[in-house]
Amino acid sequence: QVQLVESGGGLVQPGGSLKLSCAASGDILRFVSMGWYRQAPGKQRELVAISFSNGNTNYADSVKGRFTISRDNGKNTVTLQMDGLKPEDTAVYYCHINGLYWGQGTQVTVSS
Repeated sequence: QVQLVESGGGLVQPGGSLKLSCAASGDILRFVSMGWYRQAPGKQRELVAISFSNGNTNYADSVKGRFTISRDNGKNTVTLQMDGLKPEDTAVYYCHINGLYWGQGTQVTVSS
């Protein structure tokens, strides 16, 4: 069984910052990919950022230059530093591991 515990969501003003964290535990031998997705009301879930065990990372074009994904392999955690937040970043953010496991989601609201 795999557990993903997310933290760090909340309400922030436009231009502000938030940091999301996801801690993974359970029956995972290797963390090939650790990433973040988001889903806004009425929209499909979309990739925000992903980190691979070979060191590669991918970002959605809409967040490039503003968001940074990082991982701590020793602690099995992945974080998403979000700077320069915009109202269109408002969504529920989900941690996603190895293309299989999802976190429960954490709400990010960007509003003045």
